[in-house]
Amino acid sequence: MEKVYSHNNKDVFTNPKSKIVNQQWVRLNVGGTYFLTTKTTLARDPNSFLFRLIQKDSDLKSDKDETGAYLIDRDPNYFSPILNYLRHGKLIINNGLAEEGVLEEAEFYNIAELINLIKEKICDRDNKAPKDSQKHVYRVLQCHEDELTQMVSTLSDGWKFEQLVNIGSQYNYGTEEHAEFLCVVSREYGARENSKVEHTDKAKVLQQKGSRM
Repeated sequence: MEKVYSHNNKDVFTNPKSKIVNQQWVRLNVGGTYFLTTKTTLARDPNSFLFRLIQKDSDLKSDKDETGAYLIDRDPNYFSPILNYLRHGKLIINNGLAEEGVLEEAEFYNIAELINLIKEKICDRDNKAPKDSQKHVYRVLQCHEDELTQMVSTLSDGWKFEQLVNIGSQYNYGTEEHAEFLCVVSREYGARENSKVEHTDKAKVLQQKGSRM
C-alpha cells in the first residue's frame, strides 16, 4: 500500500496501480511519494512548471510510472508546502523544514507569488534577532554644562541617554567656572550586526567629545 496525499490534505491509503478515471484528478510521484491533486489546483499559476507539465501539448518532457503518475525527481517533504500553497494560497511550512529549502523548490516550480512570500518570511526571520543575542554597548562622554544641549541633540542611530554625572568644576574659562559632566549613553546591538559599526556624522561627534576623557 502506498501513502497518498489527497486533495483535501488528508492522508489516505490507496493502491498506486489503480487508475484515476476522473480526468480532473492528477497523480504526482515526487521522489517516490504520491500526491493526489486536481488540475484546478495546479492551474493557480499558469506559468508554473506544474501547470505546464499537465498540459496535453506540454513543452515539458516527463516520464510517467506504471500508475500514470508524473515522475518528478524532487524532495517530497519540501513539495508539501508548495502544493498546499497552490490549494489555498497560504504559505505554511512545517516544523523541521528550512525556509531556504522551500524557496529552492518554489523557484524550481517557478511559482512567482510563492517565491516572494518565502523571501519576505526569510527577511522577517533574519531581522528578528533572539533576545539573548542582544547586547548593550555603553559609552561615557565628558562635556561641560554649555555643551549639554548640543550633546543631547546629537544623539541618534539608536543611542539612548542613560545617566548624567556632575563631576564638579575642573576647568576655568576666563573668570567663570563651568561644571563638568559625564554623560552615559547606550545602544543595543544584535548578534547579526558587525561589531565594527559604521557611524554617521552625528555619532562621530559623540566619539570626538568622548576623546576628551
